[in-house]
This record gives sequence, C-alpha cells and structure tokens, in this order.
Amino acid sequence: MGSVSGKVAVVTGAASGIGRELALELARRGAKLALADVDDRGLAQTEGRVRALGAEASGSHLDVSSRDDVATFAGDVVDRFGVVHQIYNNAGISGGSHSILDSDYAVFDRVLGINLWGVIHGTKAFLPHLIASGDGHVINISSLNGIMAQPELGPYCTAKFGVRGFTETLRAEMLADHRPVAVTVVHPGGVKTNIASAALAQAEARGEEPTDRDRVRVRTYNDKLLKLPADKAARTIIDGVEAGRARVLVGNDAKALDLLVRAAPRFYTGLIAKYTEKIFG
Repeated sequence: MGSVSGKVAVVTGAASGIGRELALELARRGAKLALADVDDRGLAQTEGRVRALGAEASGSHLDVSSRDDVATFAGDVVDRFGVVHQIYNNAGISGGSHSILDSDYAVFDRVLGINLWGVIHGTKAFLPHLIASGDGHVINISSLNGIMAQPELGPYCTAKFGVRGFTETLRAEMLADHRPVAVTVVHPGGVKTNIASAALAQAEARGEEPTDRDRVRVRTYNDKLLKLPADKAARTIIDGVEAGRARVLVGNDAKALDLLVRAAPRFYTGLIAKYTEKIFG
C-alpha cells in the first residue's frame, strides 16, 4: 500500500484515546485529516494538536449511530477535500459490564448503535468515494473481544465480533470485484484509554447507581489490563495499514489470546470464565 503521506484520512472517535493518537500519527506521516466525534471539546483539542504538526485538518461533531448524520458528514468531507482515501472507523464505547440475562435491551441498542452500526454507516457512506479515489482503504477497529468472548461483555462482544465479520466480508468482496480498496480489521488488546472509566461516568449520567463491583472492575481494567500506550497502538495500526495487512493484532495480549482461541476453540471460554472470576472476583 505504501505511505499514508498526502492521503485524505477520516478518523471517527478522534477526541481521545486511540482515535486521537491515530490522528496525530497520521498527521506526523503527512496525511490530511477529517476528524469526528461527539465530544466537541476533546475533538477541538485533537484538531489543534494535528494542526500544530502542520497537517491540514477539519473537525466535525458526529454521532456515528445516526445514518443520516454520517451520510451528511461524508458529503461534507468530499466537498472539503475533493477526495477521500482512508476511513478509520474507530468510534466506540464499552457499555459497562452486565450479564446478558441482566442487560437491558437499551444497552444492546446503545452499544450496537455505535460500535457496529457506526462502522457500517461509516463504511457504506465513504466506500463509493474510496473506490473513486483509486487507492482506498477501510480500517475498522474491532477488539480483542472480536476474537475472544468474555463474560459480562455481551453487547460489546456482539458488536466487535460483528465488526470482524462485516470487515472480512467487505475485504472478500473488494478482492472478488477487483475494487481498488484495501480492507483491514484491527484487534487491539488492552490499550491505555479512558474507555472503562467513561462507561462508569456515562452510567452515572444516566442516573444509574454503580455497584462496588462495578467500581472494582473499572479499577482492575485501569490498573492491570489497559496497559499499552495509545500512541504505540496507533503506530502499530498505521504500520499495518501502510503494509496493506488484512488483520492487525495490537498488543501482546491480543496476540496471545488469538493463539489461545485458535488452539482451543472448544475450551477457551471455560478458561476465560475462570480467569474472569479470579481477576474480578
């Protein structure tokens, strides 16, 4: 695939975490950026840092769960830059931790709306423009939980497995139809972002009362599991994009657990259940 230099790249969820670091690394490598998020303050900070690196950039408020808003955003980006080469469908939320039995349908709607439908909306809205560019690339951010199922993350795992299946289908179609669009699915492991803390804050904002176990779980994620620096994760992803890889595993935990699932597909869920009980109580 070659360098991202000179390419017009769209990044959703750009206000913080992996999305912000993707934007910054793309800017360092010479890309032009169309950035989007629902967090206007964080988005403005990212846009400012990208511009400080000398990159051309625009920022837009965007709820990726809204099909109409994503379609409008795609049109605005094309009007602004004239062409789009890459989209990084990165926006996502955790949705908290509840068993499927105890999860309200509203949780599934919220998590699938952003984590799965957001990816579908972004891909569908930009794909004709990526094809027209003659050198397109779709990069969809799944998760370690798009490889490995985990207790009490039903909505999240459902969405991230869906992202994986959707993206791999898209890649097969682009190859079969000889379209000039590369497709990459990304599976980050435990990246040091605010995703766990944000889930707790969002629950409190909705009037829910987090339990002591909820707070312990968030502390465990922040202190023990979310360890890989987000800037390193971004470099790994973009290195994979420049190499034209179909699949990018980010972090040693993602690589190890991918091997576990491949080696013991019938038994890994039992092992993960025991590990989850041990680490979270």
